[in-house]
Amino acid sequence: MRIADKQGLDALSMRELARKLGVEAMSLYHHVKNKDDILDGLLEVVVSEIEVPAIGGDWREAMRRRARSAHKVLMAHPWATMLLMSRISIGPAMMRYVDATLGCLRESGFSFPMADYAWNAMDSYIYGYTLQQLNFPVEPDEYASAAAAFVPQIDAEAYPYLVGLSAEVIARRHDGVHSLEFGLDLILDGLERLRLRSPTDPA
Repeated sequence: MRIADKQGLDALSMRELARKLGVEAMSLYHHVKNKDDILDGLLEVVVSEIEVPAIGGDWREAMRRRARSAHKVLMAHPWATMLLMSRISIGPAMMRYVDATLGCLRESGFSFPMADYAWNAMDSYIYGYTLQQLNFPVEPDEYASAAAAFVPQIDAEAYPYLVGLSAEVIARRHDGVHSLEFGLDLILDGLERLRLRSPTDPA
């Protein structure tokens, strides 16, 4: 994980791992099947760091805490979001995390299908938000200066609304900083409306 956090997954090879451990690369295969085995183990460690939602109580707060925790953990391990999105994991940490998420939603009145939709809608937002924050080319404190540099290159007549928004950022009437909470509120509010109008299906 230290190699991946510092250099990315491309730097994580069996040879490099063996070098860091001071052993021959072939000796690693006595402990793991292959690199995929290592990646699955890394994913388990990452998921184990995410707060598991409580079953019972305020489902919205549980999902909000889960989202905040997932975002924080994924930001700490910049390589993990894409790995999480691209692999099927059946390790105990992942199973516990998913089951608790479904349980929290199910016990709060969501049907199984709606709990599945809700869980995936939230995760799609969390992963997308995290990837954007990890890869956005401008730092938040540079938004105003970046906007000021780009506005002269924009045709104000062709793109008046883009120029209008840029003017707000340049004048610092709007910071332009993306907000995890803004999107979460929209998703949770929408899910609450669905929960209230959709009776729970039989278990």
